[in-house]
Amino acid sequence: MLSAPTRTLRRLLAATATLTLAVGLAGAAPATATAADRDPGGSQPLPGYTIENPPLAPLVVAGKPTTVRQGVRRHAAYIIEVPARWNGDLVLWAHGYRGQGTVLSPEPPGLGLRQRLLDQGYAWASSSYDRNGFDIRSGVLSTKDLADYFGRTVRRPQHTYLTGVSMGGYIIGRSLEQYPGFYDGALPMCGVLGDQTLMDYFLDYNLVAQTLAGVPAYPTPADYLTNAVPRIQVGLGLAGLTPTGPDTTTDRGKQLRAITVNRSGGSRPGADAAFAVWKDFLFSISVTDGGDSPAERPGQLATNLLTRYSPNSPVNVNASVPRIAPENVWQRLLPTLTQVPRVAGRPTVPVLSLHGLGDLFVPFSMEQAYATDVARQGRSRLLVQRAIRTTQHCEFSPAEAGAAWDDLVSWVRTDKRPAGDTVTDPAVVARPDYGCRFSDPAAYAAGVGTRRLYPAC
Repeated sequence: MLSAPTRTLRRLLAATATLTLAVGLAGAAPATATAADRDPGGSQPLPGYTIENPPLAPLVVAGKPTTVRQGVRRHAAYIIEVPARWNGDLVLWAHGYRGQGTVLSPEPPGLGLRQRLLDQGYAWASSSYDRNGFDIRSGVLSTKDLADYFGRTVRRPQHTYLTGVSMGGYIIGRSLEQYPGFYDGALPMCGVLGDQTLMDYFLDYNLVAQTLAGVPAYPTPADYLTNAVPRIQVGLGLAGLTPTGPDTTTDRGKQLRAITVNRSGGSRPGADAAFAVWKDFLFSISVTDGGDSPAERPGQLATNLLTRYSPNSPVNVNASVPRIAPENVWQRLLPTLTQVPRVAGRPTVPVLSLHGLGDLFVPFSMEQAYATDVARQGRSRLLVQRAIRTTQHCEFSPAEAGAAWDDLVSWVRTDKRPAGDTVTDPAVVARPDYGCRFSDPAAYAAGVGTRRLYPAC
């Protein structure tokens, strides 16, 4: 498992020192738009960006078309959709990481949720954020601004919910703490709820692999993927490894796999197959095209100074792996809203999350880190987590996402906490049937995606 995030300045600075030394809505009265709403000073994208927001066709709900509004405000594109029989509640969709591209585009809620929300009477809204990249601050501020804009130009919602995927889950986790009490419930899926520790995990994989293979390659050279990585793969027996084929790993390759399993959530169903799916991608994530954002230069924040790796044989990795300090200690530790801020685990409203057991891009350990933080804050009553037996990133069926949404809404309305999975007890997580309770049996029966990498429940 990922160790608890480094939360105190004293410990990290001491370790660093040691290293150095060594919507016109029918049936509702729209609010009056203010001058700022009509011309918010951001009706164009930021320099270098373009907007792509093609017209979204309304859906027909209960025989009547929805109302769709699209536009740009505060440099971010948006979509708002409201059913004719609106129930008075709003759902904000937070999209995931878009890379470093220069095209901004909002998207409708995925995983079947757009239709489900509208059928149930909910309005939804989605922002492109005002910039791309791994920029949580942009997502938090753009999403909140869109919620405020909806309240002024359509009508103030009775309840406002957050849902989204991947980096959107990070935005959700921080939004709940940035604006306590503003949102009424949240459904993050495959979310980066362990905040900056995701970057530590990527660093771990590459440093440990290099150490075990005897191929030092940090800082990552320009020819990393064409020179160092092939030698690492051959040395560790990774080159021919597949999820369903024979185990080609050497003893040191097996140690890398075991360390990666532990750092990504611990022993659990499907973990070895997941390693075979993701082993190559986890090398590529360390290579960027330059630039100075955290995603382009993760060394600003990533560290393994305090990490203990297990198992520690046949190679004593803990003694031999390079120890890397974050370049920007202060940005890592600041409590303020930065590009890659801390999530302290202080939700004030119900949070129900979904996560794939074999996802090694945003690993299951993100859920464990968040659960630990929330427990430390005495707020575990506000968190329910569910494990899904899938391996690709954000690989959920509409049935899984829809059931989670319905249970979240019921929780908010009735204060009755729904069922979930225990994520921080290693013995529970390691059980052969772990993740069966909330995984979609119909998706398994149909052989969808990576479902068959897991035994039948």
